[in-house]
Amino acid sequence: MARTQDKVIISCAVTGSVHTPTMSPYLPLTPDQIAEQAIQAAEAGAAILHLHARDAQDGRPTADPKVFDAFVPRIAAATDAVINITTGGSTRMTLKERLAYPLQAKPEMCSLNMGSMNFSIHPVARKIEHWNHEWEKPYVEGMEDLIFRNTFRDIKHILKVLGEDCGTRFEFECYDVGHLYNLAHFVDEGLIHGPLFIQSIYGILGGLGPDPENLVVMRNTADRLFGRDGYRFSVLGAGRHQMSLLTMGAVMGGNVRVGLEDSLYLGRGQLARSCAEQVRKIRRILEELSLEIATPDEARTMLGLKGRDAVGF
Repeated sequence: MARTQDKVIISCAVTGSVHTPTMSPYLPLTPDQIAEQAIQAAEAGAAILHLHARDAQDGRPTADPKVFDAFVPRIAAATDAVINITTGGSTRMTLKERLAYPLQAKPEMCSLNMGSMNFSIHPVARKIEHWNHEWEKPYVEGMEDLIFRNTFRDIKHILKVLGEDCGTRFEFECYDVGHLYNLAHFVDEGLIHGPLFIQSIYGILGGLGPDPENLVVMRNTADRLFGRDGYRFSVLGAGRHQMSLLTMGAVMGGNVRVGLEDSLYLGRGQLARSCAEQVRKIRRILEELSLEIATPDEARTMLGLKGRDAVGF
């Protein structure tokens, strides 16, 4: 008899550090905007909210704990969603900067990139003639000569100071097949224990392309490394590939992630006016496929989280 499919966890990545204000007038930048969009996304059905911070003056990414503090407690007070704080930050942040707020907040969940990599959207700069802020063009073009750093020692440090010391669990972000093997290495070393939440990512320049075949490769590789019951699989499709890859991933028994960090669009040529619009769209697709949506508390149980009463905000 086939195994009954679990409910689907919808994650929402609200703003990120890649897109810039010129690219969409709907990208949330201020603490008020980030809080409002996160709360609306939770109301629409997102069980997990993945959060970055922005400078309210010009929208550039920031790791300043004071900025996070201006919206994270507000979101936690207004929703029961799982708060997931980035440890990735941006390619221009040091590890110390990236961990400053997570170590203060001790959240239920943090993202954790499973390796160093080229990570870029620099070709986008060729399509934009007029920028809202002086920092944006060099920021986007500069990605061509930057890497995102997460060495084995960096990952080991994060697992210790956040995982072991704070009880935080992780959204393991895997942009390539090798990242799954990096994750398996840390499992074999006894530094990571299940249940694993693997966020497989497609369509980022520097990582796996958005070909559907790559989703199958990642799923099959994860099955070999961890066993089908040893992990929970989620799918992130960047840009225009968002909804099609998420639908395929859900049919294959996976969970899904949307949000303006991952794609600025709702459909072809149509900018999403909010993260909640994307949540509502994928929820409608999932429910039309007869799939049930996990509540935040169901997601906590599925992922073995410590609970919202054990955080620092």
